[in-house]
Amino acid sequence: MEAQKIQEYVIEEPKKKQKAIGFAKGLLLTLILAVLAGQIANLPFFSILGIMILSILMGGIWGNTLSVPADAHSGIQFSSKVLLRAGIILLGFRLNLQEIISAGFSIMIIDVVVIVFTMSFILLLGKAFRINKKLSALLAAGTAICGAAAIIAIAPIVKSKEEQTAVAVSCIAVLGTIGAILYIVLFPLLPISEQEYGVLAGATLHELAHVVAAGVPGGDASSDSAILVKLGRVLLLIPVALIISFVYSRKNTGKSRNIGKLPIPWFIFGFLLTSLINTLFSIPGSIISIFLLLSTYLLAMGMAGLGLNIKWKDFVKVGFKPVAVAIAGFLGLLAITPLLLLLYKIF
Repeated sequence: MEAQKIQEYVIEEPKKKQKAIGFAKGLLLTLILAVLAGQIANLPFFSILGIMILSILMGGIWGNTLSVPADAHSGIQFSSKVLLRAGIILLGFRLNLQEIISAGFSIMIIDVVVIVFTMSFILLLGKAFRINKKLSALLAAGTAICGAAAIIAIAPIVKSKEEQTAVAVSCIAVLGTIGAILYIVLFPLLPISEQEYGVLAGATLHELAHVVAAGVPGGDASSDSAILVKLGRVLLLIPVALIISFVYSRKNTGKSRNIGKLPIPWFIFGFLLTSLINTLFSIPGSIISIFLLLSTYLLAMGMAGLGLNIKWKDFVKVGFKPVAVAIAGFLGLLAITPLLLLLYKIF
């Protein structure tokens, strides 16, 4: 009996060690890609893309051109699932709910209009173009709320495949980057004030990185209003996730379910908790900066993990329709900007 136990130990121990090494390889690979993306993001033009978008792009390039060790998959999965969600939780430290409330009622009205219109419009477009409903939901959330972070938050609710998540993130990344560049170029020609330009950028661009980059030409006035409007959209990720969870649950079961059984991404409440902590307590700026830096790199590692799972054939498989829906959705959002600016002036 004792000899059998020793034999089992001799067999199992190397396997466990091999798994641990493989896990470390995957984790290290995503960390290296995130760090490289962070360095590249400091260069001119690439700053518009931001570290998260660069991470998923670099992961995609690596995964399709270089070999990824088979045993590294567990570490890559850990980054793309666990670390990504941890990054979203820490992202809550960027939000001070009091600042959004103090900015006035108009900010929240604009954000609600943007989210309701964009989500509805893109879901309808998805139905008209007959694209996968899960992919439509991801594109809608990414365009309406906060880009990649929203897509990652909604993905487990709709139970999308990893390739669908990666395709949605990539579509939103490219569109947001093009949008930010166009805004910067067109800013001098627009007949609006710096503050109104900031509202426009914050209400319509996809990623926070896009909003920050686009707000620069208008100085502090446009940057501040752009970030406030954008953070209001980020805040609304929580109720939107809960609503989608409830609706998706009813569609799948034909009846309502107990809230404890809803497919809610519970890490969203971690995001709310960190937002409340930052609002209610006076935390030194240096500590907040550390949390946000950690959040950025955890998200970047998660994005790199997603990128490593992208296969170019996935894009060929989904075809041009999802891209067309994402473009049309963004254009539809741009079409209602006169209404958004009117609401800003009225309220």
